[in-house]
Amino acid sequence: MVKINQLNPKPASICAIDASTNSLAFAIFKHKDLVSIGKINFKGATTYEKVVDAAAKTAAFFEAYGVPKAVVIEHTVFMNSPKTAADLALVQGALLGAMGVVGAEMIKSINPIAWQTFIGNGRLTKEEKFSLRSENPGKSDSWYKSVEREYRKQRTMGFVEINYDKILLDNDVADAIGIGHYAINNWEKLN
Repeated sequence: MVKINQLNPKPASICAIDASTNSLAFAIFKHKDLVSIGKINFKGATTYEKVVDAAAKTAAFFEAYGVPKAVVIEHTVFMNSPKTAADLALVQGALLGAMGVVGAEMIKSINPIAWQTFIGNGRLTKEEKFSLRSENPGKSDSWYKSVEREYRKQRTMGFVEINYDKILLDNDVADAIGIGHYAINNWEKLN
């Protein structure tokens, strides 16, 4: 009988990616060691120009760093706007295509809430939301959601500081590290 880990063995190096319509934040792990982090910004006046720039820069990045055996990217989720979700899907398609062209052997995705919960940064509790609203009465729903997002970004950066001894100013890079942390500890759960 073949074990699941034989069908999906954890690679020696993993590149974790947090992509947006404007950038690709990355964290490269060798075994369980974080060896490199950074961010690549995309340029273009339109989404399509950014998609072309994203593909070119992603291919160049992987060729310069050496193509990792495995890439884990945060899965596109619908947040507030169908246009934003569509634009992000276009950019991620360009990234994934470029990775495949340069030879990445395994490309996997992770749902944001799965890695966030794993590192202890799940959705705010009812008590946390109540406290925020009690301390800041009369604000709009969008204001509360914005503050909640910022609070969670700070928690992820705190996780990175504690677990990887890195003080970051960029929450996208922190997210890439969180994605990678999940991947190196839960490879068999990725699809």
